[in-house]
Amino acid sequence: MIGCICIHGFTGGPYEVEPLAEHLKQHTDWYIEIPCLPGHGRELQLKTVDYKQWIQTCEASMKKVKEICDIIYIVGFSMGGMIASYLAAKYNVNKLVLLSTSRKYISVRQMGLDMSQFVVEGVKGTLKDNKLFQHYMAKRGSIPMRAMIEFLKCMRFTKPYLKKVNCPVLIAQGIQDGMVPYKTATYLDKEIPSQTEVIYFHDSKHLICLGEDREILIQAVDEFLNRP
Repeated sequence: MIGCICIHGFTGGPYEVEPLAEHLKQHTDWYIEIPCLPGHGRELQLKTVDYKQWIQTCEASMKKVKEICDIIYIVGFSMGGMIASYLAAKYNVNKLVLLSTSRKYISVRQMGLDMSQFVVEGVKGTLKDNKLFQHYMAKRGSIPMRAMIEFLKCMRFTKPYLKKVNCPVLIAQGIQDGMVPYKTATYLDKEIPSQTEVIYFHDSKHLICLGEDREILIQAVDEFLNRP
């Protein structure tokens, strides 16, 4: 049996990868696991959790899937991509998908462009329809500095495992990503020693599974995972 673990990003929740996970549920007979990292979800509670708990939660999902499945795929979004890389290296999974993976943290330039667009849309009266703005506003004031430090610790812990990944890897990155510079995909491609495939999505921002290119992205991931 095939199992697939989908891991969301920092300050997010399963909803960040839900469109992809739902597609896989509807079009395959795979076992799909979508862990919610401690302190994450629709309501953030990040004051007392640490990165080790995030890793442990994902490892628990991996052990659960390994008991049921003999073929395992992992999909990771943003910080979840780095955790997914760690799991792929440690447990020798069959395929790995990295979505907007946060190896280089944030792009200050693109975030500035996003904010400029918010101003323009505010003047036009269309800001309420901007999903990225809604995403930022929903998290405003709920991310303590301690959580940011834990995020950096997570990046530091998982980064060495990129060089130990030995399965086929699909790297998907939005050109307009306001959190992770799109050039990050190039660094990932160079660091991962196994066979990699990189796809850039011109109209996608950071929330790549929820953005303008989501249908194309989902089809690309589907094709990659189902490829012999």
